[in-house]
Amino acid sequence: MRKISRLLLLLSAAQLLAVLFLPIWRIELDAPQYPEGLALSIHADGLKGDVEIINGLNHYIGMKTLHNEDFWEFRALPYILIGFSVLFLLTAAFKWGRAVPAVFLLFVLFGVLAIYDFWRWEYDYGHNLDPNAAIKVPGMAYQPPLIGFKQLLNFGAYSIPDAGGWLVIAAGVWLLVAAYLEWGPRSAREKTVAAVASLAILGLSSCSQGVEQITAGRDVCHSCKMGISDKKYSAALLTTKGRTYKFDDIVCLSEFVKSDFIPKTEQKEVFFSDFSDPDRLLPSGEAFLLESPSLKGPMRGHVAAFSDLESLREVQAQLEGEVRRWKDIVE
Repeated sequence: MRKISRLLLLLSAAQLLAVLFLPIWRIELDAPQYPEGLALSIHADGLKGDVEIINGLNHYIGMKTLHNEDFWEFRALPYILIGFSVLFLLTAAFKWGRAVPAVFLLFVLFGVLAIYDFWRWEYDYGHNLDPNAAIKVPGMAYQPPLIGFKQLLNFGAYSIPDAGGWLVIAAGVWLLVAAYLEWGPRSAREKTVAAVASLAILGLSSCSQGVEQITAGRDVCHSCKMGISDKKYSAALLTTKGRTYKFDDIVCLSEFVKSDFIPKTEQKEVFFSDFSDPDRLLPSGEAFLLESPSLKGPMRGHVAAFSDLESLREVQAQLEGEVRRWKDIVE
């Protein structure tokens, strides 16, 4: 077995042991009555966070309450993680190079089964509701998203791997590299392993989702709750967690940002619809803003965004107004 393969196995084993002490998955809920948000943190040995508050809310929609003792997974998962860690250590210690691909496939199988079990758990809790619940919406299910964002009545639910989850994914990547080193074509192994590792690291560091497109006639402004009909003045805020907040007017976006509902440390990027090409979203750093009383946004805003100064100047020549920066508007 190659030395680098042994190091990767040792790294994977260490990461799985660290997962025992870190949150693996995180589900966050936010609503107007909970501006600070509620969080459900899933660890190898149980649920933590705002469990009791969430149980109280779930009672109204007829969802079963969450209790650690109801999940056999929390009794088995710590031993499974330790078992894989020991398997990785033994494979490295005894230099079982030929066994690395089988170890990798076994770990992938575990990951697939774990994701399916998580989805099944969410489905069960989101669909098997008490028919005598206080709040009943015909045809409504309350299954949280497996990953990403989903709107559930007035609650926004966001689901993503936490620190421990990313360590598990990284361990799988290192196993893949090790398996390729031990079984890949000899002439290509040395040339490609660095590229594979680099791509894996890049993928992990770029895990957050991009901004969602704004759809007129379907999307609703998060601030004023009006339907978005004229995209020329619309805007969006992308958080570090990958959620997109959409607005029908730049003035709505600025008021939302000023409210500090989303802390500045969690605001990843602001986007504006291009006034000349409304289907295009411009990052704030690439947009040129024009403020003019003649611009009539849906919420009486007077600001529009452009992709270049030439386009802005053409409109400015007709409507007059001043060139602004996003910083000037939001402060």
